[in-house]
Amino acid sequence: MRRLLALAAAMAVLSAGAACSAERSGSEPGPSGSPPAAAGATSGAGGAGPGAAGGSLGPPAGGNGPEVCAAAQKASGAAVRTYVAELGRMIGAVGANDSTTAEVARKRAEAALAGWRTELRQQSARATDPQLKTLLADLASEVGTLGTDVDAIDEEELDELQQRLDQLCAR
Repeated sequence: MRRLLALAAAMAVLSAGAACSAERSGSEPGPSGSPPAAAGATSGAGGAGPGAAGGSLGPPAGGNGPEVCAAAQKASGAAVRTYVAELGRMIGAVGANDSTTAEVARKRAEAALAGWRTELRQQSARATDPQLKTLLADLASEVGTLGTDVDAIDEEELDELQQRLDQLCAR
């Protein structure tokens, strides 16, 4: 039961970030929109780089930011859906003592994470905005620490990074 609650919490955090990103790009009228209150509060656990120094991130990403943001957010949404679905399958299979299905689901969840991390690194390399470049690299590093142990997922760190990405990618 504890694992299902942890999975539900992780799913809520990851899904909210992806949904928020999609909503922002279509509903925010311009730079007058206010960012989430927690977006500037950084714990530094994920290795805040120079783009995160000083708290607030400032205006949305410049340069090729819109294209990089769109690609990163699309990859994040797809990876999160696959990762969460496979973790759910894995937990269900473990509960049913089906080790073969659990192992297949674990490998698929790990593959989703690897693909997500690779895409974030690629978009970081493409980004011309220094803050976006740093943030995507930080997010890729944090995704790299995820695994299939739902008890070890740091929902707060992922949520904070997603909020920072949402702020930089706001249009």
